[in-house]
Amino acid sequence: MEKILTSFIDVEAPHTIEVARAHGVYDGLKKSIGMDRDELIASFKASGLRGRGGAGFPCGVKMSFMPKDPSPQRPSYLICNADESEPGTFKDRVILEKNPHLLIEGMMISSYAMRCSCAFLYIRGEYGHAARVLFEAVEEARKAGFVGKNILGSGWDCDLVVHRGAAAYICGEETALMDSLEGGRGNPRLKPPFPAQAGLYGCPTTINNVETLSCLPYIVEHGPEAFAAIGRNERNTGPKLFAVSGHVKTPGVFELPMGIPLMELIEDVCGGMLRPDKKLKAVIPGGSSVPVLRAEECQDLPLDFDAVAERGSMFGSAAVMVMDETTDMVKVLARISHFYAHESCGQCTPCREGTPWLEKVLQRIARGGGREGDLALLDDMAARMMGTTICPLADAAAMPVRSFVEKFREEFEYYIKHGRSMVSAG
Repeated sequence: MEKILTSFIDVEAPHTIEVARAHGVYDGLKKSIGMDRDELIASFKASGLRGRGGAGFPCGVKMSFMPKDPSPQRPSYLICNADESEPGTFKDRVILEKNPHLLIEGMMISSYAMRCSCAFLYIRGEYGHAARVLFEAVEEARKAGFVGKNILGSGWDCDLVVHRGAAAYICGEETALMDSLEGGRGNPRLKPPFPAQAGLYGCPTTINNVETLSCLPYIVEHGPEAFAAIGRNERNTGPKLFAVSGHVKTPGVFELPMGIPLMELIEDVCGGMLRPDKKLKAVIPGGSSVPVLRAEECQDLPLDFDAVAERGSMFGSAAVMVMDETTDMVKVLARISHFYAHESCGQCTPCREGTPWLEKVLQRIARGGGREGDLALLDDMAARMMGTTICPLADAAAMPVRSFVEKFREEFEYYIKHGRSMVSAG
């Protein structure tokens, strides 16, 4: 497949505007300005591009929700969500550090299509190097006339602001992100109203992921049909960045067609299992918050939104975490639960109380103090958390618990009965 998002990241200084423009970056912005805005959004719909942040909502449809008559008193805003905090996910960082001008171009194209006068790039607090690269790239784009006043002589003004977060997982949730951007505590908001109705500063707002926005220049230049031709079917189109970690020989970020089979990704792209004498045991296909898959469930599985959902998990952020037979699944789940207990904002009772209790029970089992009835207790607590909170963090904590206990019940029972790992016992 022709690389679209990572085509020149291995050349010297790919983050500079000189190198980016030499590889065609900003040509799409030049082409889009002057186009009919509604036709531009229609082309994004026709491409089949779905949000790459995890939810998979159609990008063009989301853009079409924005009002067509913004005013100085009620402007429209675009926010790029670069708060990449899901454990196992590191795909957006590649774009932020090595191809920032492609992202800036995508943001400006989206801003033009939605009649925005200002765009915000909210970047994860821990991404210090990426933030420095972005600050420099935005200034380069501003000096070249791609950001700011009278962009490319069109009469259209649109600023771009880079905002560093304060290292909170919850701010990856779009409404908590807006609260943080406004200077408040990052607490999720009730919906409705949805951001397109009342978002940042109470104005119409669209939030999209880094990878999603970086796909837009290709669609503008090559047409929606060319983008839709990449991928498994019309519901899962375009290229996808896969962040692969764990027990593989070559972990990393790989740009591949949407729908590549999971085992092909592991065996051919990543070189197979890290230790050839150890078998595949499990894969988390979309970041730590999604249900785990046993090895047998990974066979003949295309990696896209629909196929992974049909297999009982979620495609999420395409953070593929590979585990071999030496992995202690009880300790893995205890570590995941510790993360969500630490990152809960505490606004909703089921999440505030449920996440630490999940962690306490799991840590007790992992330390050898498991009790009869603990597995039923874990399942009951997780079930009561799901679908009961303002944002999906409680679900993100509960889904791994239910899936790990269901899929690897024998390991949890062994821990409870013997006070030690089934894996270490051989």
